[in-house]
Amino acid sequence: MISGILTLHLLMFPHLELNIMAETVDGKKDEADYKRLHSFPLIRHTDMAEEMRVETMELCVTACEKFASNNESAAKMIKESMDKKFGNSWHVVIGEGFGFEITHEVKNLLYMFFGGSLAVCVWKCS
Repeated sequence: MISGILTLHLLMFPHLELNIMAETVDGKKDEADYKRLHSFPLIRHTDMAEEMRVETMELCVTACEKFASNNESAAKMIKESMDKKFGNSWHVVIGEGFGFEITHEVKNLLYMFFGGSLAVCVWKCS
């Protein structure tokens, strides 16, 4: 078993440094290390205003962490919170390996990744 420390500097945040224990046993990465590396939210597309985007992103991260093994409960929490805060007609899809084509209200779409391969799409359509 060979272990080493891999130091990554994120391009977006050069002041941050992540130390990850990388194991090269049968060429497989340790799942816990992978999730630790990809535990930050990555916004793929949004047209939301800055304040709404930050609140929505924080809500998505909180819900995905709280309901790590139940995407349906996480989506329900996000939808109910968005309906209360920004009015009705919000929709949420959480999962891995899905595609979508949607119609949404302008400035009301957020598509992000969290925890590596978990995708979250939040949009409003009246």
